[in-house]
Amino acid sequence: MNESTTKRPIRVLVAKVGLDGHDRGAKVIAAALRDAGMEVIYTGLRQTPEMVVQAALQEDVDAIGISILSGAHNTIFPKVLELMKQAGMNDVLLTGGGIIPDKDAEDLNKLGVAKLFPPGTEMAAIVDYITQWVKQNRPF
Repeated sequence: MNESTTKRPIRVLVAKVGLDGHDRGAKVIAAALRDAGMEVIYTGLRQTPEMVVQAALQEDVDAIGISILSGAHNTIFPKVLELMKQAGMNDVLLTGGGIIPDKDAEDLNKLGVAKLFPPGTEMAAIVDYITQWVKQNRPF
């Protein structure tokens, strides 16, 4: 999916939540999504779940991607998901990646968090996943 098949680029908010200070991976993902023709909003380091959801609302994004290496994924993803539901963001993709054990990823998926990508995932796989999800869930 690119601009020629949609009325506008796919909009993705990339966020680093909590005290996790490592943002190289988030910046690499943001660049790859931009290179694929998506509009990317990068929130920077040390965001709260509330800040992420508020920014996503203001920017009218199609997807939120959270990069997390701190081990707080079982707290952060459910909180962001809860805030998204409260804000009526039921048609916005919540995905992410980082150091997340398979069992935790499965549990988060059951809560409603979409596919989570481990380190080393090819950028094309992430671009394709977001593109297909948006195409199926957010027609515009």
